[in-house]
Amino acid sequence: MGRLRRGAPRRVRGDRLIFGRKRFGDVIGRQLDVFAEDEADGLLADLEEMKRRYDAADRDEAEEAYGDYVDAIDAVKDALADMRDRFAATLDEDAAEQYEPAFEDAARRRWRWLS
Repeated sequence: MGRLRRGAPRRVRGDRLIFGRKRFGDVIGRQLDVFAEDEADGLLADLEEMKRRYDAADRDEAEEAYGDYVDAIDAVKDALADMRDRFAATLDEDAAEQYEPAFEDAARRRWRWLS
């Protein structure tokens, strides 16, 4: 029926994250594009190769191949975290708090195996 208030009575949980994702969406998209291009023949190619080996491994070799695949995922995660942290260091504290989860979400949307 009628509204007595103009807005939410208190801050909406997650509101800063929603706006932070929009705020940094373009720069994060460009960062991930650069990473994908730079690592197409490096870390990402290694990851694809480790996944291929794991998928093709017979039962006796599957555990070791899976370990190699997980190590390749961890190497990509570390490189992305380094990129994220270097850029976040250039931001003020509030902006960095918005940027970091936005970067993580965008990277996971782009590469589902990061989850």
